[in-house]
Amino acid sequence: MPDPAEKTLLEQLGGLAGLIYSTLPVLVFVPVNTLAGLTAAVWSALGVAAAILVWRLARRNPIQPAISGFIGVGICAFIAWRMGEAKGFFLFGIYTSLVYAGIFLVSVLARRPLVGVIWGYLNGHGTDWRADRAVVRLYDIATAAWVLVFGARYLVQSSLYDTDHTGWLAFARIAMGWPLTAVALTVTVWAVRRAGHMPARKSAAT
Repeated sequence: MPDPAEKTLLEQLGGLAGLIYSTLPVLVFVPVNTLAGLTAAVWSALGVAAAILVWRLARRNPIQPAISGFIGVGICAFIAWRMGEAKGFFLFGIYTSLVYAGIFLVSVLARRPLVGVIWGYLNGHGTDWRADRAVVRLYDIATAAWVLVFGARYLVQSSLYDTDHTGWLAFARIAMGWPLTAVALTVTVWAVRRAGHMPARKSAAT
């Protein structure tokens, strides 16, 4: 059975299916752009994102990740359409990675590692853990893992963007998506377990 911490974190990210669904608009966008042009690619990516949202609604799955995904695809599609270039579809994700890397890094430098802050908020552990240097260090490591993931995404994908390698950019977006998220997730679960901050078990009545 999945580790309770891993299960909780996956739920916050939309589950494994949600992580995989996030790659589908990209998988559609690039080949459609090559075969039928930018306009068709934009509408195809939006159509896939909308279909995922409807599918999750029909199955009564959590829809917040799907809504966020649809909005994200909409922003990416709008940027690509305004720029008139397929590579513009990836620009929002590239700079989002840069912003996230910066925020997570600053939280470590400020001695308020964001993984600990978020986990404490989601699971009712509060902020008392900040008085324990060993626990802070664990959350520093977990937060640093996310800094590396977001930083690597930005560096690699911005380089491909600048050199107009749109096909490789799509490959990097997928290859550095949920696989790297899984690596950072593993480090986060390790830190949560070592800190003794596992999510509270639900009572049998619930």
